[in-house]
Formats: sequence, C-alpha cells, structure tokens
Amino acid sequence: MSKITIHNAIKAAEHPILLETQAQLENAAERWQQSEILGIDTEFVRERTYRAALGLVQVSDGETAWLLDPLAVSSHEPLVRMFRNPGALKILHSGSEDIEVLQNAVGAIPAPLVDTQIACAMLGQSLQLGYHHALKWLFDVDIDKDQTRSNWCKRPLTDRQLLYAAMDVVLLPEMLRRLRTRLEQEGRWAWLEEDVARLRRHSLQSVDPEWVYLRFSGLDRMDSETLQALKHLARWRERVAAEKDLARGFVIKDAVLLQLARNRPSTREQVQDIRDFHPRALARYQDSILQTLADAAQDQTPVMRFEPFDGRQNQQLKQMRKMVQARAQELGVDPALLASRKELEKLIRALSAGEQPPERFRGWRKEVISDQLIAVCDS
Repeated sequence: MSKITIHNAIKAAEHPILLETQAQLENAAERWQQSEILGIDTEFVRERTYRAALGLVQVSDGETAWLLDPLAVSSHEPLVRMFRNPGALKILHSGSEDIEVLQNAVGAIPAPLVDTQIACAMLGQSLQLGYHHALKWLFDVDIDKDQTRSNWCKRPLTDRQLLYAAMDVVLLPEMLRRLRTRLEQEGRWAWLEEDVARLRRHSLQSVDPEWVYLRFSGLDRMDSETLQALKHLARWRERVAAEKDLARGFVIKDAVLLQLARNRPSTREQVQDIRDFHPRALARYQDSILQTLADAAQDQTPVMRFEPFDGRQNQQLKQMRKMVQARAQELGVDPALLASRKELEKLIRALSAGEQPPERFRGWRKEVISDQLIAVCDS
C-alpha cells in the first residue's frame, strides 16, 4: 500500500467537486465511464419519515471526490447510467441502507457491487465494523465522525459536512484493492460475491404489512386475542405510515399500539383512556383504530407466533452455538459471519417444521458449517 496513494485520496477529499447542475453531473458521468472501480456512499435523513430522504451521493475513484446534490439536479439519469455500467465495480461499506435509499430516490442501485464491511468480516474483523474503524485497521488513518447526525437535506451544506462526506468515500477504492488481494489469497472472494448478492436482494425487499407485528417482543406471552389485535393494528399502522411517509412512531408509538392490543377498547371513551396517546394522533386515528380492532375481533384465522423452545431445542441451540464459535475460531472470522443466535433459532424452527434451511445456510456456508449444524437437528 502506497502512502502516496492514501495521501492523494485524502487531498481529494479536502477539495471535492460539487455537482449542483445537470451539466456538472454529465461531465462527471463521462469520467465515471472510464473508471473500473468506484466508491459510493450516501448521506440521508431518516427521522420523521417512513422512507429516508436522500441528501447527498458521494462517488470517488480514489483520486477525485464528487459530491452530487440530488436536490439540485433535474435528472438522475447519468448517475443511474453509472450504477448500471457492468464495466465498473462499485463499492459500498455497510451498504444495505444505501441500497434501499438509492432505490427509492433514483430508481436504481449499483451493480456489480461489493461491500467492504462484509469483506473485512471475512478477514477476521467484526461483522459490524464501521467505516472509520476499517480505515484505522487497514491504513492507520483516523477521520472525524462529528457530522454523522447532520441534517443532510438542509442547504447550504457546511465545509465540515462536505469534507466528512468526501472522506467517507475516497478511500473505498484502496480498501477494496487491499481486501481483494487478501480475500483471493484465502479463497474467499467468491464468499463475498455471494453474500453481497444476497444483501442486494434483501435490501430491495419491501416490507410486508402482514408480518410487521413479528417485530414486537414478547409475542410468545400474548394470548390469541391480543396477538390478533396486534397483527391488525401493526398492519394498519404500516400502511398509514407508508401512505403518509411518516415514521411509524409518528403515527402511533409502539407502547401505545401494545396497550391498544392488550386492552382492545371498543368505544371512543375507552380509546381515550390509553396512556401516552398523543392528542393529535388520537383525534386523527381513533375511529380507524376502533374499526381495526373490530375487524381483528371477527378474524378467526390463526396468527403465527414463535413458541418458546422446548428443552431439546434449547440443547440443539447450545450445541450449535459452540460449533459456530469453534469453526469461526478455526477460520479466523467473526462467529456472526457464519450464523448469529437469531439465525440459528430460525434454522432450528425451519428444520423442526420440516422446511428447508433458510437461505443464509446455503451457498458457501453449507460446506463450511451448515451441514454440521443440520446434523445436530437430525440426530
């Protein structure tokens, strides 16, 4: 790794090229067309809205940093053209949210694509390794994180925001070059391609309102009536949030939704007795809530719930976790890269129900760990 290369990348971040007109974007797209590797990042705001609001798109070939203001240009077509160029490998770090935001905002996502966070995990780092820590690990470079929670949709952006945004992307090409060499030496580049392909698929899956109630904890302790009410209420809230582009909590908070499911009020007076119900939300939604609860009371279809593990399943989980820890140590990787506790629980539930193993346990993991885990349930 050349220190000069890193120095030049950092210098590029200190003097980014702002793309604030269609002509500037077109000129940048011509440069991108000539690049074989491009780092990409986004800055967005997701506080009060259901869908994140895209505030900035950063692109870098390692020598230049381009910062595109998506609010200022009339068309994102040159950006989409770059995303779809098969001759340029695009790089994200922890890219699941970026993929979702880009798909919603510009209607396209980068391809072909790699994710350096997953690549780092395949070389022994945490599966949750942040970009800043990855730079420290690979290059011994420290960068500021003070603009993480900036309002990226407010204009004008400050010089500190622009530097922060550019630094988030300029070293991605060199990161990939370093990581690819090591992954190919370990025979793990195909692992990365497989995991990133799955990341892309999952990031593009829309939320199904029918199943959002499963995000709540304590479902196994709820009676059938409460669970049915929660399913209907959560589905109703999801649809309202999506339609109005409001964060779920700005429609009705989780705690209030749970109280409604448990108490199941049938009159306006009873709804008004629910604690911490925001007055505006109460006035706006109480009739819809009463109708939703009435529908739930008439719904006789079974509601899926995850029953607590029995003694045998708990023993299987314990044995599997030990196997994952041991195999991860042999491979020198984060155990979560192979399988987290939650993923092992999904595997046990699937096999107990006579279903196929979840997707994560196929592909390269099958030979590395999955066959041994499945054997635990077969024994």
